[in-house]
Amino acid sequence: MTVTENLKPQEIWEEFEAISKIPRCSKHEEKIREFLIDFAKKHNLEYDTDKVENVVIKKPASSGMEDRPTIVLQSHMDMVCEKNNDVTHDFSKDPIPLTIEGDKLTAKGTTLGADNGIGVAITLAILKDKDLKLGAIEGLFTVDEETGLTGAFALEPHMLSGKIMLNIDSEDFGVITVGCAGGGDSQIRLPLTKEALPANHTVHTITITGLRGGHSGVDAAEQRGNAIKILARLLWKTTHSHHIKLVDFQGGDKHNAIPREANAVIATDNAAELSKELQQLTADILAEIKPIDPGLKLSISDAKADKCLTEDCQKTVLNLIHALPHGVDTMSYDIPGLVETSTNLATVHFKDENVQMGLSSRSSISSALQNFRDRIRATAELAGASVEEDTPYPGWKPNLDSNVLKIGKKVYKDMFGEEPVVEAIHAGLECGVIGEKFEGMDMISIGPTIKYPHSPDEHVVISTVEKFYDFTIELIKNIK
Repeated sequence: MTVTENLKPQEIWEEFEAISKIPRCSKHEEKIREFLIDFAKKHNLEYDTDKVENVVIKKPASSGMEDRPTIVLQSHMDMVCEKNNDVTHDFSKDPIPLTIEGDKLTAKGTTLGADNGIGVAITLAILKDKDLKLGAIEGLFTVDEETGLTGAFALEPHMLSGKIMLNIDSEDFGVITVGCAGGGDSQIRLPLTKEALPANHTVHTITITGLRGGHSGVDAAEQRGNAIKILARLLWKTTHSHHIKLVDFQGGDKHNAIPREANAVIATDNAAELSKELQQLTADILAEIKPIDPGLKLSISDAKADKCLTEDCQKTVLNLIHALPHGVDTMSYDIPGLVETSTNLATVHFKDENVQMGLSSRSSISSALQNFRDRIRATAELAGASVEEDTPYPGWKPNLDSNVLKIGKKVYKDMFGEEPVVEAIHAGLECGVIGEKFEGMDMISIGPTIKYPHSPDEHVVISTVEKFYDFTIELIKNIK
């Protein structure tokens, strides 16, 4: 018996469960790519690939529907691979441990991969259903969306003929997305200088856990706690009142996930007093963020070390982490409630005699994005650190005159008796990149409801999947 065999539509859930058994972390999509090609061969469908291993599967128009426009259904193969520290799971080989909790399909301590596995599964269900009477369909499956939109950037012109695209990577049923933010990453590197630990110091690991984490763009407006920033705040504050030696600092994993956990190894000559102050400071921070992040926890355990940072290096490192921006910088002046510009201090790791810090910035305005990245650079250079920046990806400017938007709004109202929400989001979608590469592409982004993507709390609301599937089929039928 499979976990999802009693869910409907079964043709979607059987594909999703199959996908959930396949390793597909970003930049490691080899197995899911093989699965898609095997799917095309099994169902006698034409397929194509390009140099970065994007896949398109093409389904010809049904008899009598040849005059309909070709519709591109677009989703991405990769997923964010995150797990809780107390969970044993190897994303390179272990199936995602699916479980059903009421109206939620979730995983046990790991990300679910509904972002964007459910989009892939829905597209496959449409491609394999021979009873559907539709125009031609092109199912486009891109690689490495989560860590750089690599597949979208490298997508080759021969891959698509359709000029109407439904991106199935949105996460709220009843919402039609028509625009998104652009973004870019910054990597900071600072050399570490070390010395021997003083003889009279004991060594301890300070750990921050219990935070919600989440998507660094979609969830930015909630101002959830960042484990790296909280831990840096604790250390920065206590180094001014206690004799502390910093040995190690590790936090965060993915550039687009808000860090849920972080830990530092420190040495001190007065562990009891330091512990009291850390507990009090943590209680103060919890009081600040409790309405949005009530699970913050601090733990202190014994550790071992023989070296620590020099005093000057320690001061520079903690000043830099504490000073680097995180969270919302500017709200949109045009769209109430929409974050315009933000950044995520995503990773901090002591590694190979350096501290490496990763930040992911987003904005719906390209000049504001560049200004924020310039501020990160200025802050880092004040500390004597070097900065590398990737090429920013473009935002997607809303087109409220879009024909597919007008049809989508009408179909949704006819089916469900209410107007859908039309919005732009503070997150990256491949629509902006694909729209630049394929001039004239008419696009919207839609999807069933997925909560807390990029975190182990990720789940898909089961009841919205069938509704979304029915809506998508009806929408395609009405595009003439």
